Amino acid sequence: MTVRDKLAETLLMPKDDRGRVKSGSYQPEMPAEVEGDEPSAVTMMGDRIDRSLHAYAARFTAGLSPAAMAEAYLDWATHLVASPGKQAQLIEKATRKSIRLAHHLGVCAMQAGTTERCIDPLPQDRRFVGDAWQKWPYSLMYQSFLLQQQWWHNATTGVRGVTKQHENVIEFASRQILDMMSPSNFLLTNPELLQHTVAEGGMNLVRGTQNLLEDWERDRSGKKPVGVEAFEIGRNIAATPGKVIYRNRLIELIQYFPTTELVRPEPVLIVPAWIMKYYILDLSPENSLVKFLTDQGFTVFMISWKNPDQNDRDLGMEDYRKLGVMAAFEVLNTVVPDQPVHAVGYCLGGTLLSIAAAAMARDGDERVKSMTIMAAQTDFTEAGELMLFINESQLTFLEDMMWEQGFLDTKQMAGTFQLLRSNDLIWSRMIHQYMLGERSGMNDLMAWNADGTRMPFRMHSEYLRKLFLDNDLAEGRYKADGKPVALTDIRTPIFAVSTTHDHVAPWRSVFKIHLLTETEVTFVLTTGGHNAGIVSEPGHTGRSFQVKTHLSADHQPDPDTWIAAAPRKDGSWWLEWSAWLKERSGDLTQPPTMGAAKAGDALFGDAPGVYVLQQ
Repeated sequence: MTVRDKLAETLLMPKDDRGRVKSGSYQPEMPAEVEGDEPSAVTMMGDRIDRSLHAYAARFTAGLSPAAMAEAYLDWATHLVASPGKQAQLIEKATRKSIRLAHHLGVCAMQAGTTERCIDPLPQDRRFVGDAWQKWPYSLMYQSFLLQQQWWHNATTGVRGVTKQHENVIEFASRQILDMMSPSNFLLTNPELLQHTVAEGGMNLVRGTQNLLEDWERDRSGKKPVGVEAFEIGRNIAATPGKVIYRNRLIELIQYFPTTELVRPEPVLIVPAWIMKYYILDLSPENSLVKFLTDQGFTVFMISWKNPDQNDRDLGMEDYRKLGVMAAFEVLNTVVPDQPVHAVGYCLGGTLLSIAAAAMARDGDERVKSMTIMAAQTDFTEAGELMLFINESQLTFLEDMMWEQGFLDTKQMAGTFQLLRSNDLIWSRMIHQYMLGERSGMNDLMAWNADGTRMPFRMHSEYLRKLFLDNDLAEGRYKADGKPVALTDIRTPIFAVSTTHDHVAPWRSVFKIHLLTETEVTFVLTTGGHNAGIVSEPGHTGRSFQVKTHLSADHQPDPDTWIAAAPRKDGSWWLEWSAWLKERSGDLTQPPTMGAAKAGDALFGDAPGVYVLQQ
């Protein structure tokens, strides 16, 4: 090896905090200057400089690419400047809105008390519903704000020639800026805040300041939010009794103790998402999906993913399939031999399970008895507002950020999801905790949500590029074991669950499983969001769902036709699912042993194991 080669190799290798080279680190392929030649040291150094610069910039942009934003704004502004007709429409709209607001102002001046509104908030907008907002001068403040918000929506949408993604980005960005400037966010323009402040003599602001300082100190020191300490993993959450029966470098496999004398012969294997800890499906005993299944007479196994660190940067999607899903199947074959499996996947785990099931079907592996996917997408062309952050510029910027540290940190992911619901997750929280000085009560779901995980560099890059950006799985290009997989190969019945208010996996996107498979699909649309809609235990008030089964011989339904025809049922979809599983299960039998003791496999301690405790 020449001196230049050694220098180039050293420059590309990640360093630790003392500048020492780390070993075994995944690097994306580097282009050669001439085909057959190795990149020069200058080329490699330049690439490292660019990546480091982007990673440094990402610290100040929350991982958002300035180039991607600039490209979107340039596209919008250029086409708007070249559209005098659109400009005239906007001027006309601004004039009409000004007249409406002036009329409202005149009515307010002549009448005391509450006056009729000139614009109504959207149904989901709860910022201005109080009586205090309907009185002068606060009615004028929020009415003018809503009119301005409506005008900016008109200005950022419907400009001919602007690409759809750029239009969505501009509309989203303008909405975020306007939401930040809402009169509800400031003390002097929020009548409800003023009333509380006067009534309490300003003590709410004192408490709010204390809350702000406490949260800042906890965040800087890496502590979890206030109230999380009331929920202890293994004691009152993730507490369903069981044993860890298998462990590798990526997963622990938990087998839960039966709670019925007899069980169904087919085991249930749950593949949760690794973007968060597995126990979203095993929260408190009263809303644990795992406990519900064991009480229904099923033998339940759960994958608990390791929280990856810098040493796991090389783990890719294939590693998660092989070391995760396929490794779990092999263990189940020894614990419950000669029995097919009811496979269940949630969120990202459902996508991975779909890939694994398609690969197994392709290879003639018939170990999947049924497949249940919950809030999981297999086609990503309509993946909601997350697609705002998916283009070549944004992914390159994100990859450079992950390249430096070896993973995507939980705080970096949380910031993106908070932006999708900024009114609920950012500004409402700021008002409630830092201005009203009130702490929201912590519950098990909130405690789980504060227990985030990291994402390995290679896996997350492959996931975003192959699935979100290129949609390889839906279009037949995704490979497992080096060969393409097709979801049409899946012949086992599918139970697909989606939720009405899912910002991560919109139900119309999940619904596309009908178009991608040629098997029986039972589709459920339940009320709630991405997490709360899935954690929908029997007895949960206000829950309802629609369900309809599509047979392989039926014509493909479209979402609008389906939602108009699917009957609605009150209560929890869990009971519907349990009945569906039982119809596809054998007669009751004796529970299997814990682990494969006869095969010489050792147990690795009690559930929930050690991986779930990793921070």
